[in-house]
Parts: sequence; C-alpha cells; structure tokens
Amino acid sequence: MSTAVSIIIPTYNRLWSLPKTIASCKQNTVKVEVIVIDDGSTDGTWEWLQSQTDIIAIKQQNLGKCWAVNKGFNIASGEYVRFLDSDDMLADNANDEQYHIARQTDADIVTAGYKTIDINDKTIGETKWTYCDDFIAQQLGECDGSHYSAFIFKKSFLADIPHRPDFAFRDDRLFILEVALKDPIIGIYDKPVLLHRIHSNERLQVTGDIKASVQNYQHYLIYKRILTELEMTGRLTDRYKKASVNTLWHLAHWMAKSHIADAHTIYKWVYELDPQFVSAENKLLASLYKNLGFVVTERLLKLKKG
Repeated sequence: MSTAVSIIIPTYNRLWSLPKTIASCKQNTVKVEVIVIDDGSTDGTWEWLQSQTDIIAIKQQNLGKCWAVNKGFNIASGEYVRFLDSDDMLADNANDEQYHIARQTDADIVTAGYKTIDINDKTIGETKWTYCDDFIAQQLGECDGSHYSAFIFKKSFLADIPHRPDFAFRDDRLFILEVALKDPIIGIYDKPVLLHRIHSNERLQVTGDIKASVQNYQHYLIYKRILTELEMTGRLTDRYKKASVNTLWHLAHWMAKSHIADAHTIYKWVYELDPQFVSAENKLLASLYKNLGFVVTERLLKLKKG
C-alpha cells in the first residue's frame, strides 16, 4: 500500500506533548507515515524517539523549524503531506476523511477548521472553515483562513515552495500565501481537524520582545513580497488590496511599540493601497490616528503605558 499522507513534525524540547501529538496521527485506515525531526532537543526527546518503531525519526543540530520541516519534506513518501507542530494534535479520522476528499476532487489542498485546546486537552473554542470564493483573498486577510496544520497538501504541488529560513518567525504565513498564488484546487472538509494547543510553555516561534519585533517586520516583508508578485503578474486587484490592509493596519500598531518609523511606513502604505480604508475593529484608535496623526498617537500611547 502506497503512503497516502506524510505528517511532518518538527520538535524541540517538547517531550511533554510529543507522544500525544504522534498518537493522534494514527487514527487512520489509509497509510500514514509520521516523520519527526528533532531540532537538537535536550529534554530526552531523541532518546524517546529511538525507542519508537512506527515513526521515522531524524536528528539535527538546533537549526530551527524551517530547516527541520524541509528535511522532513525531502524524505516524505506520501502523496499528500501535513505540517504539524509537536504541541498540537489531530482529530480522529482527520487523515482518512481529508485524503478521501482529496482523491475525489483531485485537490491540491484539502482545508478544514480547527479547535483550540488548553494544556489539559480541554476545548477552548472552535474556528470553522470559512467558505470563500477566492483563496488568495482569504489568505491575505479578507476572512479567516484557518490554520495550515489543518490542511493536507499534494506533495507534488509544493515542489518549489519550501519553508524559508529567512522568514523563520512567519514561515507558515509566507508558505500558505505562496501556495495560494499558485491557484490550487481546493477541497473542503467541513469539520475541525486540528487541535491547536494554547499554553504558556516555550513556543517555537513567538517568545520575547526582540523576536516579536522581528516577527512583525517579517510579516510586513511578506506582504511586500506577495503584493509585489501579484502586481508584477497583473493580479493585484482592488479586492486583494482591501484584503491586505486590515492586517497591515494592525501590524503598523503592533510595530509602533518598538519601531515607530517602520510602523509609520506601513500605516502610509495602508492608505496607498486603499485610500478609503476605515478600521471596523478599533474605531477609537482610528479616530486618534486621523485627528492627531499616527506618530503622535503612538507616542502618546507609549507614554501612557510607560
């Protein structure tokens, strides 16, 4: 039997959650291979992995998630692949159901929604898949785009789209946008697939003020890169501009905490993309920006918090 789905799991010091993550990948009738890449863990992860007989385990020095995921992708034998964090889990039968849809529709991606869970596996909330007639607009921010670990991807479709280490703090965002730009055939599984864990333990990507600043700046560069690509190929429509600006408006506010000049550049870009943009989520802040100016408002907010 050929492998239907390869599940690629990068991990670093997650022995507290990894066994549950792996166990959740095995509720299948189709053939699934689990590939775990230990990114230089020091908590006994590698020793535990060596005792397992039904997974593929790879060890590397601490290079980061992107290097780990790409290494796993290169050896994956599945027709489809899934990228799963080692503190998350899958719902029962997720691989079976999504793979069957993939074969029925010849989909390049099969999407789904997700649930958030706490450290004790208790459900906190559920985000259902949002139906949208344009995957690019959806992933740019027009509506909720779910979580890419809830998706399976046709491996051959991803041949020229790696996880990019130069965008390591926002690699999944760039990845899914690059996928969207290839106009994939979408299949939809209308149930939650991913159990995304919210916890206070160390995360792979978001910890500390410096990393948060880098993450925000990389997020900005990703939008510059994707919108430039759309413009160069004649596809930068008003819809895509409007889909982007709400994310960029919030990004400007987040970045202003540490880099106000760059934040102001993003804020001005919002109104170059959509001169009529009005934030529907934070009308008070938008009013302050309009009446006092972006820079003055953000400096006053910083003084108030300080």
